[in-house]
Amino acid sequence: MTDLNSMSLDELKKLRKDVDAAIRSFEDRKKKAALAELEAKAAELGFSLNDLTGAARGRKVNPPKYRHPENPTLTWSGRGRQPDWYKDLVNSGTDPESLLIVKAG
Repeated sequence: MTDLNSMSLDELKKLRKDVDAAIRSFEDRKKKAALAELEAKAAELGFSLNDLTGAARGRKVNPPKYRHPENPTLTWSGRGRQPDWYKDLVNSGTDPESLLIVKAG
């Protein structure tokens, strides 16, 4: 077990970043496994998952507006709940404007 009290601020921030990445990776793997299981069950019944959910019926997807500066795969449309990475960066002093994918001006 790591003694958090003996770690420097930089070490703690890196640890938090690593833990957040590990949690996201775990959640992504669980979601992919659940999706694969649902797709297999739908196929077993003679359907695609899109047939059952209506997902292919013109659902509008908002394009990403914000991007993580170190991990470009992390984006947010600016709508709905703010992702943890966005909140963490803004709370630590990052200007939200610097996270915009297309800068104004």
